[in-house]
Amino acid sequence: MLNVDSLEKGIVIDHIRAGSCMEIYKYLELDKLDCSVAIIKNAKSDAMGKKDIIKIEGMIDVDLDVLGFIDCNITINIIDHGTIIEKKKLKLPKMVKNVVSCKNPRCITSVERNIDQIFKLCDAEHHVYRCAYCEQKYEPNED
Repeated sequence: MLNVDSLEKGIVIDHIRAGSCMEIYKYLELDKLDCSVAIIKNAKSDAMGKKDIIKIEGMIDVDLDVLGFIDCNITINIIDHGTIIEKKKLKLPKMVKNVVSCKNPRCITSVERNIDQIFKLCDAEHHVYRCAYCEQKYEPNED
């Protein structure tokens, strides 16, 4: 079994859908951090079968809305002195801003460069988001 050292202080992003950790790595811009980041792909999980995990050394601001948008089943563990001091469950955000782009060529965001890309949650049960300007449905496989 793979063994990755525990964190003394930092953040563990757990219960990531298997194969999705690099998407989270990209959205959170973890490549720009000057600290250790461990990525564990396809770890065994009793509940999920397989899961991904990201461990970040040190305390950073993590955009919970972005993570909730990507996968609302993710758990955030805040570690201090080697112990979990806080566990956060995510939920679908009501709105995301500048996380994904509208693919509708007629949308104002396709024509005007300085307009925020805003998507609003319109169906929580099916995780459906639509562009705030043109109502284009966000399709996850498009980005």
